[in-house]
Amino acid sequence: MTDLPVQTICLLGLVGLVAGFVDAIAGGGGLLTVPALWLAGLDPIAALATNKLQSTFGSGAATLRFQRAGLLDTSHLPIALASSIGAVCGAFCVSFLPKETISLALPVILVLVALYFALSPKITDADRHPRVAWPLVLGLFVPLIGFYDGAFGPGTGSFFTAGFVGLSGLSVVKAIARTKLANFASNSASLVIFLIGGHVVWIVGLVMGLGQFIGAWAGTHAALGSGARLVKPLIIFMSVAMALRLSFAPGGAVQFFYSRLSGF
Repeated sequence: MTDLPVQTICLLGLVGLVAGFVDAIAGGGGLLTVPALWLAGLDPIAALATNKLQSTFGSGAATLRFQRAGLLDTSHLPIALASSIGAVCGAFCVSFLPKETISLALPVILVLVALYFALSPKITDADRHPRVAWPLVLGLFVPLIGFYDGAFGPGTGSFFTAGFVGLSGLSVVKAIARTKLANFASNSASLVIFLIGGHVVWIVGLVMGLGQFIGAWAGTHAALGSGARLVKPLIIFMSVAMALRLSFAPGGAVQFFYSRLSGF
């Protein structure tokens, strides 16, 4: 679908800019971009595919910004490899996964992420002693979240950040830097699958991608400057917002339990 009005495409570019800023700091930009693409008239598969294209620009810009700040180097490339392998597997297996179970579980998981960041006194700008050995994080945790991003996506950034902080003991800013690298890899890998299927709406994805790039660059600058003071509350807010959005979405927890209760 490429016959969208110019005004609609420009508005989608603005949505991409705002989403890029938020996503670079706390994740959850898809909460804005995917519904916007649906409202613009794209079918669900085209919306998801186009969203992967535009979000690749945002995660790529954030990754580049963190790399220039000295928080990423070639030693972190295994993170990208592990995440991309998981994402490709997720994109291929998405049709076989129990979507209803996952849609019910996701809001709960996101609330737990928010509670972790809200209640833990250890979420700071300082590194801590890791709780889990890095090979296990790299070999299991990173591909698992990458798999989830390839198959679904909402909350991926929050999950990566919570894991890098809670399991590896990284400071918030270092965790977000690695999150953006992992997210860029999973976005790119799953995008390839969508491109093969021919589902991407290029003009929309590129315009939104430009907005994402600008927003992500600004958001990363804000995260580097403010650290945990900005990142921690925004992650809490976005995690709760995603939980609510997924709960009230069609097929979500609210609809599920309402249908069960109305049967009595």
